[in-house]
Amino acid sequence: MRYLPLTDADRQAMLDRIGVATIDDLFIDVPAEARLDGPIEGLPGHASELAVERHMAALARRNMAAGDGPFFLGAGAYRHHVPASVDHLIQRGEFLTAYTPYQPEIAQGTLQILFEFQTQVARLLGCDVANASMYDGSTACWEAIGMARRITRRGKALLSSGLHPHYVSVARTMATFTGDELVHRAPGLDVAGDGEELIAVLDADTSCVVVQYPDILGRINDLSVLAEKAHEIGALLIAVVTEPVALGACRAPGEMGADIVVGEGQSLGVGLQFGGPYLGLFATRQKYLRQMPGRLCGETVDAEGKRGFVLTLSTREQHIRREKATSNICTNSGLCALAFSIHLTLLGEKGLRDLALLNHARAAQVAERLAALPGIRLLNHSFFNEFTIVLEKDARQVVRDLADRGVLAGVSLGRLYPDEANIARGLVVAVTETVTDEDIDALVSGLKEVLA
Repeated sequence: MRYLPLTDADRQAMLDRIGVATIDDLFIDVPAEARLDGPIEGLPGHASELAVERHMAALARRNMAAGDGPFFLGAGAYRHHVPASVDHLIQRGEFLTAYTPYQPEIAQGTLQILFEFQTQVARLLGCDVANASMYDGSTACWEAIGMARRITRRGKALLSSGLHPHYVSVARTMATFTGDELVHRAPGLDVAGDGEELIAVLDADTSCVVVQYPDILGRINDLSVLAEKAHEIGALLIAVVTEPVALGACRAPGEMGADIVVGEGQSLGVGLQFGGPYLGLFATRQKYLRQMPGRLCGETVDAEGKRGFVLTLSTREQHIRREKATSNICTNSGLCALAFSIHLTLLGEKGLRDLALLNHARAAQVAERLAALPGIRLLNHSFFNEFTIVLEKDARQVVRDLADRGVLAGVSLGRLYPDEANIARGLVVAVTETVTDEDIDALVSGLKEVLA
């Protein structure tokens, strides 16, 4: 039984104080259709612990996990092999904690790990400085838009059509509270990205341009010209990387002029984990350091001249005046950042390049075989380990038919963009080092059957 110390009078006094009539008024920002007005229909009132365990186990057996068969899903979350040593090390008692210490200087090991993580992320993304991680890629993307607003004092952000729709959705949700204007349209099944279109609509009100690299369709575009044009009118270029392994083979966005580079670090060390927790990456130029959200760990020396680590920057509302805070994010994804750092350390620079080249080679192999099938057109002229094929029928049904055959064939664009019928035939296929020759054969034969 829950312990509820407040009386009805206590609750009413609190409601009167904040100026609302009922507790339901506190949820007015949640759409009415998303709120419950009673118990969930069909949900049993109670059951024994043993009965619940058996029921949940039966439901779990209906799932098809990533390792249960051929797996070609991507679109922002990727299956890579994570060395067993990563999981072993992050479960050590000194690391496995639910929260970052409030007196971080006491935990020198934690600060050193985060310092090294920042160094790795900054080098990987091609920037001067990185923070000590964020929740995930989508929230990091929004924080970058907010940072651009603070720097430029403008309120309009141009979002590329190639930006992941989940990232767009998060940005739209947050923009309802800040008043930012977000300009975005869904992608078409085009070989090229929308760089020229973005350049054409740049104006004096634009705070930033947000592009994904590689984008949601797997296309890889040079960001240099877009960065130059954005800078000419005083706007920033924000690059989003959802597959950091790509940077083992592709030029880093920071090297092409991106002012802020954010991304999702799940690919390295973290694993799919049924959708989370994941890891947000955030890096920028040195001159924008003080506008960066999150926390920053630095290196120094103590009174005896010994090397030490400190929390150098943490400009959130808990430490300074609320109106001066750069973010309300109050912790980093510390354990996931540790896993990322360990995996990247085990790979090293050469290992990351080798892993990237292996991913691309496998993807090219699959793309070539699929493009040779009747009823399939390969959209991409360039890609890393993910590409889009165009089918002769709605890709959603094709994905379901192949799933019935035990093959997770990819992510249909109709699922990502349910209101865009013109791209429903698109299927995004991801290929990593975990894909075997047998998996490829199963995908090819399955597509032959369902497209016949």
